[in-house]
Amino acid sequence: MARLVETLVFGGFLGSLFVFSTGCETAPPVPPVPSLESDRLIPSDTAMQTAKVLVAARPYESKIPDTYNTQKNWPLVILLHGYGANGIAQDVYFGLGKEVDRLGFLYAYPDGLVDSKGKHFWNATDVCCDFDNKGVDDVAYIDAIIDDMASRYQVDKKRVYLVGHSNGGFMSHRFACDRSERVAAIVPLAGDNYKDTSRCTPKQPVAVLQVHGDKDDLVPYEGGTEAGTGRSLPSAIDCVKFWAGIGGCTLTPDTTVPNVDVDRYLPGAESTVTRFPNCKPGGGAELWTIKGGVHMPSLGQPTWADQVWSWFAAHPKP
Repeated sequence: MARLVETLVFGGFLGSLFVFSTGCETAPPVPPVPSLESDRLIPSDTAMQTAKVLVAARPYESKIPDTYNTQKNWPLVILLHGYGANGIAQDVYFGLGKEVDRLGFLYAYPDGLVDSKGKHFWNATDVCCDFDNKGVDDVAYIDAIIDDMASRYQVDKKRVYLVGHSNGGFMSHRFACDRSERVAAIVPLAGDNYKDTSRCTPKQPVAVLQVHGDKDDLVPYEGGTEAGTGRSLPSAIDCVKFWAGIGGCTLTPDTTVPNVDVDRYLPGAESTVTRFPNCKPGGGAELWTIKGGVHMPSLGQPTWADQVWSWFAAHPKP
């Protein structure tokens, strides 16, 4: 934990880091997913050779449940940090690592490369955040993490998931665009898809839960100009509509879904849910709007981990 600092930069936002507990001790109710030998992810020799090189150059952190065994395949969750943060810091903010044993998934939390400002970044979309134009292939790097984890543990190829904040949220969209056949679902918090969606060409549906504060002044909820860069951003709802179309969902959203409580400092269940229903297998598209939420909301722990995991567990590949 030596790399962890008391104050962190997430997507350009400087704020104090606090860890909270709600006293929750049990996992959220989710349907069981059969785990068949045919669903085990087995990387090819070529993939493993590539993974060894990339992972040796860029090691990553991981956690494995105490109950791990080889009698079944296991879901894999990859956490992608915000711009200027790192994997360990992002894990403390999101609180996923503390819940690995309780919720039961394999977990990896890597670091992006460091730019000329000394900030970790992901080369994600046309907006964010390879500001030095390094051109690093972070899609290949995430591929390598998946393959490396699958070489050491029994990964369920139908249950590979990405969750990210800010730049990491952008990167989760990017990976879903480029590797839709590898990822079942993503949860980006305050991170958008491409503005130019012609650059996003998924081969399969991916279930997407976009979570975004409507008072986010760094990655604006309504889209427009990104703070500090002047680049044009899509709106949160446009990001979700795109994936609803890919997933064959009804494009008239259902807004009667009950609210959820994401930000522990905002009163009540402050986040509205916009769901695009009737998706085809593998699809899923929801927008959780944190009313009054900022770029770095005060996430409840372990509530946030439960919310993320519930979405993932409900959306395996068909």
